[in-house]
Amino acid sequence: MADSKISNLNAVTTLASSDVVPIVNNSVTKKATASQLSSYSQLGWARYDDSQYTSSNKLSLVDGVQVTLPNNANTITRSPEGYDFFNAVTQKITAENENDTYMVTVVFKASSSNTNNTHLDFQLVNGGVTGYERINKSLKFYKGNNTEQNFYEVFQFYANADFVANGATLKITADGGTAEVWDIILFIQRTQRYF
Repeated sequence: MADSKISNLNAVTTLASSDVVPIVNNSVTKKATASQLSSYSQLGWARYDDSQYTSSNKLSLVDGVQVTLPNNANTITRSPEGYDFFNAVTQKITAENENDTYMVTVVFKASSSNTNNTHLDFQLVNGGVTGYERINKSLKFYKGNNTEQNFYEVFQFYANADFVANGATLKITADGGTAEVWDIILFIQRTQRYF
């Protein structure tokens, strides 16, 4: 078959992993398989469910004391790429490449015996020197005293060299009174990958 102009070729809606795709860089044409291209574009996600702090064993928060929001990652569900974005031993969110972009969704249940005075301060704290602490939020109890409340918080961030080297930790503080937290889930997704 004679060569055809790209504009004359039929568009496809799916690629087989063995299909060959042309790549042009600085006037040099190369080829790559769809499978090879896929390895560059994999973004991936992972969900980490904690089994230590449950409705029968709640994490107690003392007024004014910041703690790491724990997750033992007892159950892990991953996208087919199989990436890990959380280390249950160090309790740190991890990043693969500098300039990658991520979203972390944190889900948990909490209650307080004095919701008029108590709120939760929730933030991402970097292990190095970069100020990721600006990724934070104050969470209010709206359902009343000693009532289970669901929290669903989403943070988007990029990874710089400091984040890749040191990771970051989710921190939580009860402010104004005591609180309890349980049923903690982390869902971390890489939304952009830098090459």
